[in-house]
Amino acid sequence: MVKTGMPPRPGSPLANTEFRTLWFAEAQSLVGDQLTTVALAIMVYSRTGSALMSALVFSLSFLPALAGALGLAQLADRYPRRTVLSIAMAVQGVFVGLMAIPGTSLPVLCALIVVARLAGGPAIAAQNALTREVFTDDDLYLRSQDIRGITTNTATLAGLAGGGVLVVWMGPSVSLAVDAATFFVSAVVVRCLLRPRPAAGDGSGTWFGAIRWVFTQRRLRVLIWLSWLVGIAVIPEGLVAPLAVEIGAGNNAVGWMLAADPLGFIVGAFVLSRWVTAENRRRVAGVLAVAPLATLALFAFHPSLPLVLLLLAFAGATGAYLITVSATFLTWVPNDLRGGASGVYRTGLRVAQGVGAGLGGALAQLVGSSTAAIAIAGAAGVVLGIPVAISWARVVASNRAN
Repeated sequence: MVKTGMPPRPGSPLANTEFRTLWFAEAQSLVGDQLTTVALAIMVYSRTGSALMSALVFSLSFLPALAGALGLAQLADRYPRRTVLSIAMAVQGVFVGLMAIPGTSLPVLCALIVVARLAGGPAIAAQNALTREVFTDDDLYLRSQDIRGITTNTATLAGLAGGGVLVVWMGPSVSLAVDAATFFVSAVVVRCLLRPRPAAGDGSGTWFGAIRWVFTQRRLRVLIWLSWLVGIAVIPEGLVAPLAVEIGAGNNAVGWMLAADPLGFIVGAFVLSRWVTAENRRRVAGVLAVAPLATLALFAFHPSLPLVLLLLAFAGATGAYLITVSATFLTWVPNDLRGGASGVYRTGLRVAQGVGAGLGGALAQLVGSSTAAIAIAGAAGVVLGIPVAISWARVVASNRAN
């Protein structure tokens, strides 16, 4: 049952040993992944001199992750999740470690990236489902997701600030070796400190049964629609370079503009975690989902750099509603389907972000202005988001009535 009193303190979930284990394993792996992203970009471009090849290799770290999330996430329901998580992390460590071998040919490197990212699908599904399992209190679980969201965005900021410097200092191969080591550390920690649990499902269901079940549930469909609105909110990230030039800020402002959204997200997540109960966060999730889109519509006024940073930070802060959406989604899914359902949710979210960024670039090319494209996308997002927010309000009211 969701508590309606004063919410737990933001750091309360860390008192849970199992969550602390999962959080540590994820956090240090995130840092390693930031190094890998930069290292691969530097390694491929230095070998080929081709921006296209560098971009293609980057896409290889994205597309297999989607396939793994959708196709392999069901493993987290069919087998003990601690086992799935530790094995998948060890597999990722092996293949990232092979990538670190100096002189590895580009085709082999690409194949290793694909396999490593595929293994990430069941790992993330198992971790998400396990995190829900270790908490019986909804408020504590939601705060645990706040901590994860803050950690993820802090790692992103750290990567923007120092990832390139560290990779240049250590070299791409050493950076990849460090990432491989983080996976092995995570695998050992998870294996040793999480208590064993039996498989959540009995294996009698069909392989994609979780996907079909999710889309038969109206309240889960509305949560998915709320998450897809993020695909519009990320459009400025894909246009940050031309936007900086257009507003007269130059390339030096690109890093600041990229950092504004995750910094705002961290602040928003902390505010929600510290002062708003789980029930109230669910009530306002629809409004918060529309707020970032309305913020982007203000780009129609051609803001200067300080105002752009403020708008992007505010969009990021209100975008912290996504933590509530994600946590509620998993809470409302039966335990034996959470692995597969997590894969459905994550895949939809990532596809929405990728499609949104692509459409934003096409729109900017069409109208000849990044600020105009962002404003148009924001206004369109508000039009799309209001009906979804209304649907969500009805779901919340119906859930309270029952």
